[in-house]
Amino acid sequence: MAHSETPDTVTLPASSLRDTTMIQAADDRLREEVRLLGGLLGEVILAEGGRELYDRIEAVRQASVAWHRNAGEKDARLLETLLGELSLDQAVGLAHGFAVFSLLANVAEDRAGKRRAREQTVSGARPDTPEGALERLRAAGQSTNDARDLLKTALISPVLTAHPSEVRRKSVIDRIAAVSDLLDACDQNGPACDVETRDAGLRRQTTILWATRLVRQAGLVVQDEIDTVVSFLERIFLHVAPAQLADWRKRLDAPDLAPFIRIGTWVGGDRDGNPNVTGEVLTAAFRTQARAVLRFYLDEVNALGAELSLSGSMSVISPELAALAGISGDHSEHRADEPYRKVLSQIYARLAATHPILTGQPAPRAAAFAAEPYEGPSAFRADLAVLQDSLVANHGAVFADDRLARLITAADVFGFHMATLDLRQNSDVHERVVADLLKVAGVTDDYSALSEEARLAVLASELASGRLLFNPYETYAEETLKERRILQAAAEALRLFGPQAIRTHIVSKTDAASDLLEVYLLLKEVGLFRPEDPSSCPVQAAPLFETIGDLRASQPTLERLLKEPSALAVAKARGVQEVMIGYSDSNKDGSYLTSTWELHEASRALLEVTDRAGLRLQLFHGRGGAVGRGGGSSFAAVLGQPQGTVAGRIRVTEQGEVIANKYGEPEVARRNLDALTCGVLLASLAPPPDAELTAKHGATLSKLSQASMSAYRALVYETDGFVDYFRAATPIAEIADLKIGSRPASRTASTAIEDLRAIPWVFSWSQSRVMLPGWFGFGSAVEGVSVDELQAMHRDWPFFRTLIQNMEMVMAKADMTIAKRYAGLVPDAALADRVFSAIRAEWDRTEAAVLAITGQEALLGGQPELDRLIRLRMPYVEPLNHVQIELIRRRRAGDDDPRVRECILLALNGVAAGLRNSG
Repeated sequence: MAHSETPDTVTLPASSLRDTTMIQAADDRLREEVRLLGGLLGEVILAEGGRELYDRIEAVRQASVAWHRNAGEKDARLLETLLGELSLDQAVGLAHGFAVFSLLANVAEDRAGKRRAREQTVSGARPDTPEGALERLRAAGQSTNDARDLLKTALISPVLTAHPSEVRRKSVIDRIAAVSDLLDACDQNGPACDVETRDAGLRRQTTILWATRLVRQAGLVVQDEIDTVVSFLERIFLHVAPAQLADWRKRLDAPDLAPFIRIGTWVGGDRDGNPNVTGEVLTAAFRTQARAVLRFYLDEVNALGAELSLSGSMSVISPELAALAGISGDHSEHRADEPYRKVLSQIYARLAATHPILTGQPAPRAAAFAAEPYEGPSAFRADLAVLQDSLVANHGAVFADDRLARLITAADVFGFHMATLDLRQNSDVHERVVADLLKVAGVTDDYSALSEEARLAVLASELASGRLLFNPYETYAEETLKERRILQAAAEALRLFGPQAIRTHIVSKTDAASDLLEVYLLLKEVGLFRPEDPSSCPVQAAPLFETIGDLRASQPTLERLLKEPSALAVAKARGVQEVMIGYSDSNKDGSYLTSTWELHEASRALLEVTDRAGLRLQLFHGRGGAVGRGGGSSFAAVLGQPQGTVAGRIRVTEQGEVIANKYGEPEVARRNLDALTCGVLLASLAPPPDAELTAKHGATLSKLSQASMSAYRALVYETDGFVDYFRAATPIAEIADLKIGSRPASRTASTAIEDLRAIPWVFSWSQSRVMLPGWFGFGSAVEGVSVDELQAMHRDWPFFRTLIQNMEMVMAKADMTIAKRYAGLVPDAALADRVFSAIRAEWDRTEAAVLAITGQEALLGGQPELDRLIRLRMPYVEPLNHVQIELIRRRRAGDDDPRVRECILLALNGVAAGLRNSG
């Protein structure tokens, strides 16, 4: 499956269901499945919604297609008349119908994508597959041994976050998965597929989907987000990640290769701007994860116990196995001569005893006898290894790659914690908490008023001291107490689950070295940082550089941090210093081009710092789903990183709709994990010549970046009335009603763009079809620049080529004609005309520039399949845009009928499903 910015669906409305005249897709099976699913939905709409609704959907569809082709005045009037005549109930039904078909058609396109990927994998055409990547490495003079050596010390970590850009309810995602499973099952049966049974199942699932609310009635709480992420961990990653590791071990002839894929999560530890994350929530997150992974282990051990009935009198066993069997509490006479079962009974009993300690609840199925709990996952893994070693030694390789082997690999990857949980907080909070602690302890009355060097001196002194600042008999701010409780919960989680449970504390809004030392001081307060042995601190403070200014200042900030003995000791113990770089806020701050270039340059500068300190750099890329937030192909993004900045280690956020799109089913998840692995291998061992190309073209790109930022900021931050325009010409206010996250849309009560979170910023421009964060400023930047040089950069430099491809992709989803209709929602017509004219003019400049650079006659001219999919989709997304505009107009005019709100939310949901990205 493609990433969320890549169009993955041909979206047809419910009522065009049997009309194949508009479908030009080359894949006949895709066309057949679109027709099949559309036909079934049409039958359901007719049966459930009635003939009148069916006919109105069809009329709007036809008018939208005609308008999309011509955008003439006559077609526009017809479309507006049809929409204006809709009753509220009809509007709701129409929006629901188009949105549901978008979801169903996504299934057909996803399956077509999987088929293409399989074919390309077999042909060896894909460098993002293990076969293709290893072949490319061989062509570059690298051996299998080189790949094995790199992966021995590699860390590749997709980190699941709860950033609110997934508009689909879990119930909807489950129904879509059920439809896909039915089609997949029929594929597996081939000619033996019972079509009537399949269609009956599809009709049932379609009926359930049609009758399911697409939008949430109530807001999410953090536990909802924990449960959602754990469902992916349990359903997908528990099975896929061990299988992927086992496959790479075989390919590289490295049976002892340590896990290099480590799944991470922010859910329950990310409290930046989310007051709902507390110490209790963090504890609940670990307990929820532990319940899932221990339940899996218990089920697997139970299944192995049923299977491994080997008799000790009929087979040889190892002395180690005999010893374990001898201390087993299983004294059943039925298993007296079954040593493997006796050991598995003991393992089960120990896991069952471990369960209440780690989860707070008894095991779902009690053990037959009592046993001591495991101290940690390594002891559990050691017992399993005794079983496997005996089986392989005495019965051969048939036991080297079986259910037991997969369970051992799962234990290697997931331990008892399942996913590594990051902590994150804003530096302003740390500053206030540290200031409170220091003031009450009598160290300094006003820490916040100190200069940076004075702060560092105070912090260094306290980090070298054995005393604690906190006094339980004193009074502190509630914020101080809350942060302390969270870190206490983190310390307890590390005690229970081991060092992989929490590895990093990310500091948002880092602009000084003291921001990181404050974290170590707070960790000291809960016993995690010890002055006598700072290298033993299990949690590393990692800066997050987000704004353009912070990225530009990142090099001296990191240099100053690593001059501090405490921070350097932690980094030296790990061998790496992690740094997170943010795509979202840097884009909102300075434009897509500027953000992309500043991230590139900051990465190179940070690498120089860690090289001088004798450390490895571990970059954590804070990417979103949309191009304006770093979205696009992860594989291409990794290959586009500056030379030397990957070096076998990378972490990447996966959030919102991206999680379901990339990891919603096992085959797709496996492909994405492999693509990330292949990208890391190629970027580390056979990188493009980024350094020499940066030297050759960097000065030009720096000038382009500055010009792009000037043009972007002139519109967004310096145009009078722009904020009013944005809030009226996009559904930003209505998006807040979607209830797709547990945190506020803004960091403060301010309406300023600076204080708005990046997700609703990007989401709003996507819905209104402007897609402004993904392209604005580029056209102005390249005016007057040599086209020959720009074309050479596009041809030779993967970094620049990926930048243009991502921009092309997002521009292909934009539509200035629809955007102008949204501009019509602005009460001040003069303001609307002034701002929209500026946007349209920049659009024209940017489109002309991209075409000149690529040498194409139209956007995506070099990617005809992608172009065809987008153009086919848009006529069927656009009715939802038109309905949305009409209903927003009604609501803002004072119509408070709850059906108006419901229809707007359905339209928001449907457009997001059709575009396949939200924020």
